[in-house]
Amino acid sequence: MRLKNKVALITGGANGIGLATAERFAKEGAKIILWDVSGKGNDVVTRLKKEGCDAIFQKVSVTNQEEVQQAVAAAHAHFGRIDILINNAGITKDRTLLKMSKQEWDDVIAVNLTGVFNCTQAVAPIMKEQNYGRIVSASSNVAIRGNFGQTNYVATKSAIIGMTKVWAMELGKFGITANCIAPGFITTAMTDLMPEEVRQQSLPLIPLGKWGVPEDIANGYLYLASDEASFVSGICLTIDGGAAR
Repeated sequence: MRLKNKVALITGGANGIGLATAERFAKEGAKIILWDVSGKGNDVVTRLKKEGCDAIFQKVSVTNQEEVQQAVAAAHAHFGRIDILINNAGITKDRTLLKMSKQEWDDVIAVNLTGVFNCTQAVAPIMKEQNYGRIVSASSNVAIRGNFGQTNYVATKSAIIGMTKVWAMELGKFGITANCIAPGFITTAMTDLMPEEVRQQSLPLIPLGKWGVPEDIANGYLYLASDEASFVSGICLTIDGGAAR
């Protein structure tokens, strides 16, 4: 098993990519700390436990720094270590620049960017003390190519790439790697809300001619979180079927 006895904290773990990642990591022997603002995380952890995984659920808003710090301390006390942080939680509130409200801007920045900062800043000292850690964050291929109507979202996902490179520089001497993944079009509850016309228009942009599934991203998280990637740090792994940049 590639993550045997490793303790992995996964944010946004109750649905979509986060859920697929929790299930994949559990199969690889990881102990799971599942965070989400949805109580459905309890159901996920109950199922994981029935399958033999040591797992806990904490209802946490990554935007609340104090809540994040308290949850990290409690999870660390429970397991004794935190080896992997998957910064997966994210939201969209799409609108064109001329129509986007300040609240729509602030909400996306708070979850997708400040939330990643809060979680990483809380977990990094534990990893430093261990002299071991894997930090993997969710960017997006729109950070590279842009996307109509997503000023707020693209801003956060571009920033994730930059922060990842900084963290690789700052934390490497403590045995910590920092990387991110840039998913393309992935079938999730969030993307299911997109108009079917928009979904169909996206297919010609993808050389493989199909959308990805959450497991495709979970497999990328697994690689970067594993010891197979022990000399990989500061990169953004794009998983998008070869979509046009």
